[in-house]
Amino acid sequence: MPQIIKEDSVLGATINNIDLREPLDEDLKNFISKALADNEVIFFRDQDISPKQHKAFALNFGELQNHPVYPTVEGFPEITILENNKDNPSKIEKWHTDMTFKKIPPLGSILLGKVIPKEGGDTLFSSLSAAYNDLPEDIKESLEGKTAIHSFEHGFKESLAEPYGKERLSQALKDNPPVEHPVICTHPITKKRIIYVNSLFTLRINSLSDLESSELLEFLCKHIKKEKYQCRFSWEINSIAFWDNRSVIHKPDNNYWPQVRRMERITIDDTQSPF
Repeated sequence: MPQIIKEDSVLGATINNIDLREPLDEDLKNFISKALADNEVIFFRDQDISPKQHKAFALNFGELQNHPVYPTVEGFPEITILENNKDNPSKIEKWHTDMTFKKIPPLGSILLGKVIPKEGGDTLFSSLSAAYNDLPEDIKESLEGKTAIHSFEHGFKESLAEPYGKERLSQALKDNPPVEHPVICTHPITKKRIIYVNSLFTLRINSLSDLESSELLEFLCKHIKKEKYQCRFSWEINSIAFWDNRSVIHKPDNNYWPQVRRMERITIDDTQSPF
């Protein structure tokens, strides 16, 4: 029987007694889907899965996305390689929700640890629903109905500034014009309210002056990453983190550099825009 062990925090749980090399029956699919929605990020240990098994596991929860920037596993364009070493430090330093520059951002991502540094390299997650609950009522009311612009160009400005960066990412820029999402959204399963902005992709809040937008975004982005909303996942080889992209922000702790860290990630399509 699968077992859920909750983290000592407002989000996160480890699921034991499931072998992800094996196909999931309907009960297990439902069990994992509910655990994901309830806990916002779930973890598995000692899952020595192949790319084929990684893909098969992810397909239980939706169609799969390709990422417009990162390299992929040979023969598996859905599996993104996130590898950093002394010659290729991580460019991701900001808390973010994945790919909010899309009209329909992902449902979630399944990240597999392949090469883990001896020290450091954890991933941090923060609950957007817990952060919303703590907002003063007057701020909650002021945010209702507001929308924000999310931008691929803004999120990948460092990559675009590299030599030939604009040429390399020209198609991605064309395919991903800025999009608009509500600042406060509702999780489609739990119905929890969440703060849907992030410091990587959110460019500005509409209907405000530049100064007002900048100040409000700064306040919200500081609020949603407070330590009391966080959990920290320490990686081991063949560990998996599966996060609900509709209700968390996350970031890697890049304190491992210049050690090697290689992760393989599959991102799952959602079927509706944030609302």
